[in-house]
Amino acid sequence: MSAKKSVFDNPVLSTKVKSANVKIVPEALIGYLVGPFCGLLANSLFGTYLVSYFRNTLFKTEILAGNTGVDTFLTIFPMLSAILIVLGNLFVGQIIERTKTKAGKARPYILLSAVVLAVASVLMFIQPMPGNTTFKMIWLVIAYNLFYAVAFPLYNTANSALVPVSTRNGKQRGFLASLVNMAVLGGAGAGSIVFPMIIGAFANSESLGMEGLPADGEIPMVPTANGYLILFIVIGVITFIGCAAQYYFTRERVTEESLVKAATPEAEEVKAKGPSIKKQAKALFGDRFFVITIVFYLLYQLSGSIKNASMETFTKTITYAGLEPEFAMTILGVVGAVPMAVAILFVAPLCNKFGKRPVVFVGMVVGVIGGIIAGIWYDNFYAVAVGVALKCLGSSPAGYMILAMIADCLDHMEAKNGFRCDGFGMSLYSSVLIAAVPLATGIVSGVTSIGTYGSVVAYIWIETGAYALCAITVLFFGVEKHLSADREAILARQKAEAEAAGIEWIEPEERLRLEEEENDRLAEEARKAELKARCEKKGLSYEEEEAKYQAKLEEKRKAAEAKKQAAEEKRRAAEERKNKKD
Repeated sequence: MSAKKSVFDNPVLSTKVKSANVKIVPEALIGYLVGPFCGLLANSLFGTYLVSYFRNTLFKTEILAGNTGVDTFLTIFPMLSAILIVLGNLFVGQIIERTKTKAGKARPYILLSAVVLAVASVLMFIQPMPGNTTFKMIWLVIAYNLFYAVAFPLYNTANSALVPVSTRNGKQRGFLASLVNMAVLGGAGAGSIVFPMIIGAFANSESLGMEGLPADGEIPMVPTANGYLILFIVIGVITFIGCAAQYYFTRERVTEESLVKAATPEAEEVKAKGPSIKKQAKALFGDRFFVITIVFYLLYQLSGSIKNASMETFTKTITYAGLEPEFAMTILGVVGAVPMAVAILFVAPLCNKFGKRPVVFVGMVVGVIGGIIAGIWYDNFYAVAVGVALKCLGSSPAGYMILAMIADCLDHMEAKNGFRCDGFGMSLYSSVLIAAVPLATGIVSGVTSIGTYGSVVAYIWIETGAYALCAITVLFFGVEKHLSADREAILARQKAEAEAAGIEWIEPEERLRLEEEENDRLAEEARKAELKARCEKKGLSYEEEEAKYQAKLEEKRKAAEAKKQAAEEKRRAAEERKNKKD
């Protein structure tokens, strides 16, 4: 798209974020945690429950009747769909790469996803002809690919691209990447911890079309088609609200840097079109750090998706005395989620201090140790729980930092090639994330059919082996030592382009600071105008009301200053105690 007038020029669709730097509230929390959690929720739940839905609800009658054609279909069609999924992601990436609006290059598709993704999340659970097996297969293929090859790539590629274009500040990127991946992991946790209980609640409700309580009082944990449909209608609404909020509370600061016009109309036209697909592909696959990162992520994500997809089968196949399968599943979900939740507190600080490579490497080694413990003693629930906890703790640095790692690679490539590949690069990342679920679905359907130990292989050993390969791969991730020089090269090129176009060059940080000051000035003028209008309407004294406002403002300033001073005194006291001990 060109920068000509578009719907995004409407002030109603402008970002609510005006600050020069990323702030925790509201941008970081809403734009990179709450929004992505809602947008990724359906996919997270699909990763855990689609196999169960296909086999135990949608095609339950056919499978119980021994229809082997259905088994073959459920194994093959998700894997074939992965081709369409990859193509869909690459197409979306190119659209994003060529988009230039006041809303940015990625944010417009976040807004579009609010509708498209919400609708697509529901379609698989609609059964127009429930008694016709062939029609159910056709409908499933169409609905499945509408979600995975169209709707989810649209959202996920745009969502993934937001971190690289939000800021060039490495610490802020690491923080935002942590929040996005926390949202991903939160969705996975919802699938393994919360959702089983929700299913139980829905299964206990005859009004929702679920099976009622049997005579013995046990809750049936497999919902009917109507139950699934209602659940995902609710999730669709959550998706819509979350994506809309994410659009309004994000900003593309790096994209704004590139909006400086070229020196000539001809050069500006070339710039507007962006680099060709061939040039982008050459830049991406010619960069060893990017290739290493994508291979690393492929191993990490595919193995994790296989584990998630096999979790229900594992807990039902490997029985533990005194534990119902659903309860065992919830417990394993909790012992996995807690270490990852705790890790959010120290992963980013450790990476800022030591670098992403060593922290991720150590994490993968810890994950391998956990996998070995769980795999050897798979028939002991306590050993499995300890192993799962260690695996999840070890995987945390990779999970939280992968987007920041890719963002670093994109900056490195921009420095080398003179253009960015955010859309294409993130479409490859998104392809791995999305394609992992259908590939895992097919793999799990095949592996778990070979016998009891197949579920152990799927749930524990595949991921453990992948983590060992990840540990080796990440040792070659050396892009961080180039980042300082890369950013200097990028700034030098931007300055040269501005001067060639006859534009006064202002450093990006300074330009954003001046913009923030101007926004603050305009906001203050708007506040005073609003107060004057209110005073005139209610017959109040503007001077008195303004004085009250300024007095409250001063109180808040003094309280903030006192809090800051107290924290500083506490820090100094801690330093003095440490020095005395030394």
